[in-house]
Amino acid sequence: MDNDHQHQLIAEIKDLRKEKNAIILAHYYQPGEIQDIADFVGDSLQLAQKAAATDADVIVFCGVHFMAESAAILSPDKIVLLPEVDAGCPMADMVDAESLREEKAKFPGVKVVCYVNSSAEVKAESDICCTSSNAQKVVESLSDQEILFVPDENLGRYVAAKTNRKISYWPGFCPTHHRLKKEDVLKRRAENPLAEVLVHPECREEVWQEADYVGSTAGIIKYAESSPNKEFFIGTECGILHELQKRCPDKNFYMASDDMQCPNMKKTSLLKVRNALRDLSPQIKVPEDIRQKAIGALERMLMVSK
Repeated sequence: MDNDHQHQLIAEIKDLRKEKNAIILAHYYQPGEIQDIADFVGDSLQLAQKAAATDADVIVFCGVHFMAESAAILSPDKIVLLPEVDAGCPMADMVDAESLREEKAKFPGVKVVCYVNSSAEVKAESDICCTSSNAQKVVESLSDQEILFVPDENLGRYVAAKTNRKISYWPGFCPTHHRLKKEDVLKRRAENPLAEVLVHPECREEVWQEADYVGSTAGIIKYAESSPNKEFFIGTECGILHELQKRCPDKNFYMASDDMQCPNMKKTSLLKVRNALRDLSPQIKVPEDIRQKAIGALERMLMVSK
C-alpha cells in the first residue's frame, strides 16, 4: 500500500470513529500501523475492560475472535466488531464446551481454571478465568481443590511450578509460542551473553526455565522499561517489538527466534478496520445465556486478583 492510500484510510477511520462514537482496541501482537491508530493498545482482557468503562457505542477489536467475545461479554450493550472475522486462535480452538463437559464428568468436583484465551462457551463451562499475569493468584485462591487448567498446558505447568500445586492440564498450546525451543534461547545467549531473555509463560517449560524474566506481554514491556539492561531477547509474538521500541528507544530488542509470528494476529489491515467501521460488520455477539455464565467466571477472577 502506498503512503497516500494509507493516509487516506487513516483519515477515513478517524472520521468514522467520530461519526460512530467508536473506540479502537489493538492487541500488542497486531501490525504496527494498526497499533498506531488504536485508542488503546494492550493485552486482551485489559482492552475489553477499558472498552467497557468508556461511553463508546462501538468497539472495534483488532485482535482475534476470543478477544472480541470478551469485549462482548463485558459490554453487552455495545456493538463489537472484529475487522477480520476469520482471525481465530488455534489454542482457543483446542478446547470446546462439549469436550470440557465430558472431562468434568470424569472428575466430579474438579475446579476448572480457564485461561482467557478461550471461547465464551468454554468460559461458561469454567469455574474461574485467569490471565497470564494473574494465573498464579487465581490458582492459589482455590486452596486444596482439584484443578483442571484449560486450554494452555504450558501456562498451566508454569503456574504449577510457581504454586507447587498439582494441576491437571488440557493438552492445548499456542503454536507461535510453542515453536520457541531451549536451543533457540541458548543460541541467542551465546551470541550475546549480556542480553536479558524475556519470555511469555505460553512458551514451553524448557524455555521459561532458561529465561531471566517470565511474564505476560504487558509484564515483559514493563520489565524492559524498568531494567537497567540495554539489550533483550524477546520470547513472545513479534508484534510486541513495536511497543517496546516506542517505549524504550534507547534499548535494543531482538527476537529469541525468527519464527515467532502469529498469522491470525496479522490478518487485520487498515482497509478492514475502515470497512468494519463503515459497515458496522462483522459483529461479534455472545448469546445471553452463555454470556451470563461466562461473565461469572470472569468476575470471580477479578475478585481474586484485586
